[in-house]
Amino acid sequence: MQKDYQKFYEVAETAALKGGAVLKKWWGNLVNVREKSSSGDLVTEADHDSEAVVLSEIRNAFPHHRIVSEESGLSGHDQGDFLWAVDPLDGTTNYTHKMPLVAVSIALLFKGQPVVGIVYNPFMDEMFKAIQGEGAYLNGSRIGVSKVATLDKSLLATGFAYDRRDTPDNNYLEFCYMTSITQGVRRMGSAALDLAFLASGRYDGFWERGLKIWDIAAGILLVKEAGGMVTSYENSDLEMESGRILASNGLVHEQMSRNLIAIRKKHTPFVF
Repeated sequence: MQKDYQKFYEVAETAALKGGAVLKKWWGNLVNVREKSSSGDLVTEADHDSEAVVLSEIRNAFPHHRIVSEESGLSGHDQGDFLWAVDPLDGTTNYTHKMPLVAVSIALLFKGQPVVGIVYNPFMDEMFKAIQGEGAYLNGSRIGVSKVATLDKSLLATGFAYDRRDTPDNNYLEFCYMTSITQGVRRMGSAALDLAFLASGRYDGFWERGLKIWDIAAGILLVKEAGGMVTSYENSDLEMESGRILASNGLVHEQMSRNLIAIRKKHTPFVF
């Protein structure tokens, strides 16, 4: 099976590179930026064109595999064990403002678990990759999570879902509290890159809600293969369908979980 994983990875890498080339082509040249389901949930020509080339590459190589992608949803009729999860442009809001913190994220899941993952930022020329059982890499060099062991010495990352204005389950309390007990919390605007940066030791922990499988599947594998942990907020097995994820270097994981749960018990969430 590992030989098959390598073949899958090669297709994913080619697809990511082609998707990244599309993002470069549209950079600064967008003419059609529109909102989707909610305010701030943007989609552009670059999203659609990148998705088209990525999906074409995968379908040509594996025509019977199912694919779930941010813009096209679920496609393919095979009910087998393989599922591709594709985000052709993670960080669309960044992209529309010409902030180069964006990525093409591609994962292959086998029986619901990521076995191949790629997060590619074409503007920083950084290709994060992982194959199950073979470690995590950045541009060919092996990477690993940080060794920070306490929250007061940690740098974390998080994000805010598009429905944050309308729901009390909006992550504001957690953000403020975690900022006060750590060296800082960054909000980069791309969950795929957040997880990739965690895998490479740039962050010590990450949590977020409101995420989709295409946002996190590749990053989950990167973190695990880099020696980190990925669970639910409650430090139990992760269910990707929940949209909630807690990931860390493993050393601060229990501390993060405990504090995320405690802050909600102490304070009432709020909306604007």
